[in-house]
Amino acid sequence: MLTLSWLVGGQAMAQQRSRQQLEKEKRQNIEKVSQIRTILKKTSSQKQATLGQLKALNQEIAVQSKQINLLQEDVRLMTSEIQELRRTSNQLQKDLEKLKKEYGEMVYSADKRRQQVNPLGFLFSAESFNQLVARYKYLQQYAEARKGQVRQIEKIRGEMLVKQQAVEQKKKQQQGTLAVQVNESKRLEGLKEEKNRVAQELSAKEQELRTELAESRKAVNRLESAITEMIRREIRERQERERLARLAREKAERERIARERAAAAAAAKAEKANADEAETGKAEVAEAKPSEATETAAERVAARKPDERRNTLLNDEEAALASSFAASRNRLPWPVSRGFISDHYGVKPHPVLKGVMQDNPGIDIQTNPGEVVRAVYDGVVQYTTYVTGMHNIVAVQHGDYYTVYAKLKSVSVQVGQRLKAREPIGVVATDKDGVAEVQFQVWKSTSRLNPESWLMDR
Repeated sequence: MLTLSWLVGGQAMAQQRSRQQLEKEKRQNIEKVSQIRTILKKTSSQKQATLGQLKALNQEIAVQSKQINLLQEDVRLMTSEIQELRRTSNQLQKDLEKLKKEYGEMVYSADKRRQQVNPLGFLFSAESFNQLVARYKYLQQYAEARKGQVRQIEKIRGEMLVKQQAVEQKKKQQQGTLAVQVNESKRLEGLKEEKNRVAQELSAKEQELRTELAESRKAVNRLESAITEMIRREIRERQERERLARLAREKAERERIARERAAAAAAAKAEKANADEAETGKAEVAEAKPSEATETAAERVAARKPDERRNTLLNDEEAALASSFAASRNRLPWPVSRGFISDHYGVKPHPVLKGVMQDNPGIDIQTNPGEVVRAVYDGVVQYTTYVTGMHNIVAVQHGDYYTVYAKLKSVSVQVGQRLKAREPIGVVATDKDGVAEVQFQVWKSTSRLNPESWLMDR
């Protein structure tokens, strides 16, 4: 019985963990669906079909498909839970039958023994007082054992009733989930039909889409050029600061060595006046040592390897910030509180134009009009400007890492301002089609990185 309880308990804990994880994913997915539907509703209010509307539909279809998969997994898990409840109930039934049989045998044995030997006679026929006490305790233990068996039978009956009720409740839940799954599947089919309608409408405007794509590429190139130049300028400024610091260090080293040489020369001169020729030779050796030190100091910076010189461009505070930022991969908050990735990083096919590829240096996050854009990590505002096709942009420095926020309607920060994570930096812009979208990029020096690998899962 103990082994069975341990096994059933372990299986229940494992299923509970699976159930908790599944329910968490379902809640998160429902929240995603809600956000996308809100954004899509605002985008769909435009009279004409737009790429933003198509992207939102694609995203909702993906999330809706995941929700159906989660519901299917929920049904499978409930089937497993029902089977486990039935197995436990069957085992409890077997235990109950066994206890009933044992109790019946005990009652029969006691009744038979009572007919043969009267309990009082059994007690008072004891040969000594100690034997009397021992027989009395035996009768007490026997009576308590019978009561214990009755209690155990009642306990198992109660457990069986609970398990049977749980089976019925789980069946009802499963039927409800199946009904929800059917409704969600119908909605998915409706979304696919809507997507096909929007895609066909957009296909009829191929030339307009090609013109928009060409303008978008120009805007992306302008943004990339602006960011690259900004980072290179910052690197040049660091190099200049390092050069000046190195010259200052070398000058201080030369002055120190000159002082040491002067002091050594004065000491040697005094010693020469009062020492013999052997002692004079020692003073000359002592005087040669600062010259050797001078050569070592002068060559110290020049002897560094290129990577070592580049690492010294960051001061201690910047190096610590860069290290902290690098350790935050997959854990950065999103730049907007609500939204979804409408265009992923890198090269991919155009959603409408066949055979046409497009490259995104970051990610586009579609959100609600007027949504506040926030810094994803502590840093310093390094750059703000306006780029045609990308609206206002803000670049925040995190050591030798940079995060870039483009397509902003307005900016609420200034160059040189220190920011904390989640601090507002501006408001997202809305394009002519009513689509509110922020462009988010991550750079390491002059190299672009995939922002999706830095943001936390949603």
